[in-house]
Amino acid sequence: MGMQDSRADTDWLALGAALLTVVLWASAFVGIRAVADDLAPGPFAFGRLLVASMALGVIFAIRRPRLPTRPRDWGLIAASGVVWFGAYFVVLNAGEQLVDAGTAAMLVNVGPILIAIFAGLFLAEGFPPRLILGSAIAFAGTVTIGVATGIGSTEAAAPLGVALCLGAAVSYAAGVTIQKPVLARVPALTVTAVACWVGTVVTIPFAPGLVDAAAGMRTDTLAWVVYLGVFPTAIAFTTWAFALNRTSAGRLGSTTYLVSPIAILMAWLLLTEVPPALALLGGVLAIGGVVVARSRVRPALRLRRRPA
Repeated sequence: MGMQDSRADTDWLALGAALLTVVLWASAFVGIRAVADDLAPGPFAFGRLLVASMALGVIFAIRRPRLPTRPRDWGLIAASGVVWFGAYFVVLNAGEQLVDAGTAAMLVNVGPILIAIFAGLFLAEGFPPRLILGSAIAFAGTVTIGVATGIGSTEAAAPLGVALCLGAAVSYAAGVTIQKPVLARVPALTVTAVACWVGTVVTIPFAPGLVDAAAGMRTDTLAWVVYLGVFPTAIAFTTWAFALNRTSAGRLGSTTYLVSPIAILMAWLLLTEVPPALALLGGVLAIGGVVVARSRVRPALRLRRRPA
């Protein structure tokens, strides 16, 4: 009897890029929370995008990636810039003024569920059983984290904060779904840079507020704005687009469930927001869900009959 071995189909470059993105995005929740009391949501978003646009401009000038050739691709990139870089940043900033970093990360992490649904409906990626099962497990983990961090025990403004973070999740999922078809034809750096520039233009009306706040801005606040613009935005969004081009939107979206436990750990270390013990259980569930969602059923070994 002979056996047919199956080849490993894990794209390690895409996985590495996705994990780098996850860590940087987790740090963004902490950074936003740290600056929430110093900058209004709109000016904060414009400042972060302005820094990211300049960083991407330098990288773009050095690498000189090709530009889109189809008007439809320009339109999709611009749309992702409006809903993801523009709306998402402003809405998330507003949400994190009302809820803690770990809770915000948990709420935004309903995004992968929406990505899987949108990708199945609009990108013909279907609904693989392991993706659905893994998403359900990971979502249970994020809900556990949310309960552990005390959504129900926050101030009266918390329901608005929850709604804003959920709105940010919708913007995030829509941006990923819109970007996916373009990345098959346009380099990830081009997609990220153009979308970021569009987001910056969209948030220009908040520029006067940033100018007014700049006069009394603390050094650590400025440092956070620069960090958020360069690392979680310019770098992380580029590595995300790179990974998105090499895997399905639904499967890649499931990796962002890791953001919640990482963000809670960072918030604990940097902001002294100590997570309850129940949050650890939620983190384990979230990670387990990612493992299930990213796994694939190996083809069964087939037996071959030798000729007589």
